[in-house]
Amino acid sequence: MKGRTVILDHLEGREAAALLADGQLDDFLIQADAPAPGTIYRARADRPVKGQGGVFVTTPDGPAFLRQVKGLSPGQFLLVQVTGYPEAGKAMPVTQKILFKSRYAIVTPGAPGINISRNIRDEDERDRLLEVAHDTVWGDTGLILRSACAQANAEDVASDITAMADLAMAVMNDAEGAPERLVDGDAPHALAWREWSDPADIVTDPGGFETHGVLDMLDETRGARVSIGAGGYFFVEPTRALLAIDVNTGRDTSLAAGLKANLGVARALPRILRVRGLGGQITLDLAPMAKKDRRSFETALRAAFRFDPEETALLGWTPSGHYELQRKRGRIPLHEVLT
Repeated sequence: MKGRTVILDHLEGREAAALLADGQLDDFLIQADAPAPGTIYRARADRPVKGQGGVFVTTPDGPAFLRQVKGLSPGQFLLVQVTGYPEAGKAMPVTQKILFKSRYAIVTPGAPGINISRNIRDEDERDRLLEVAHDTVWGDTGLILRSACAQANAEDVASDITAMADLAMAVMNDAEGAPERLVDGDAPHALAWREWSDPADIVTDPGGFETHGVLDMLDETRGARVSIGAGGYFFVEPTRALLAIDVNTGRDTSLAAGLKANLGVARALPRILRVRGLGGQITLDLAPMAKKDRRSFETALRAAFRFDPEETALLGWTPSGHYELQRKRGRIPLHEVLT
């Protein structure tokens, strides 16, 4: 099955969305119990944490931790936004750099100026979008026009910007008072509309996951082993401290078997991490290959993560020959959500 298909359905009583690309599960979103990233609170500053450069804040949904902050006094009220899901037993990560993100626009209070996605390269299109956005922001509020704006209807873009700008104004003027949840983060269906903006067939009929084979694809994510062709495979094994990736060449006994398996992992890894909702510290125990081939592996890995939505830092090689990454915990691991 060629092309892209977005399926909006429910799984185990939770709202969920699946993205199929050429018949393969390319992304999966499911509602978690914790507040979703993007949730905005009016919070109260609690106690600073010496040595960590941060402070705990009180929200209606429990404690949150704000990093790299200065000048806050205990008891002071402030606006914060959830940046990711918390690790087990830890507070929610939040920031004071609040963003109002939609399909076409990101409104940035405190960061004035209009910016356009670098993926939009056509100068005439950039000029058109600047005209659309020119009168939509105010004061020290800025605007980022996302790549989905390219060739989009001008009225749709302007309406989206106006809605986000109005929401931003209302929230930023509501900083006083008791701790309160002011804005909910996007649920999976809204997030799919926001982030999966490329042309696709949309399926909203109940039972879409079953009729399109999504349930079988999700069953495969419950196992640790992932095949990469030519007999090669790798294991994905989360631990409390890190995510371990172990690469094997399988039946391939050629001289280039190690390099082929490692390149296969580099190309497949972003999709596997997206679908399974995995992040944090990641260690790759790669198949044996010559040191001269490391550059080819790094190039393939960098290209694979270039358009991945989650922020991922490629940290490099360890003295023992492992490769390490650090990935933002933007989602709850799928194995923790599904029973």
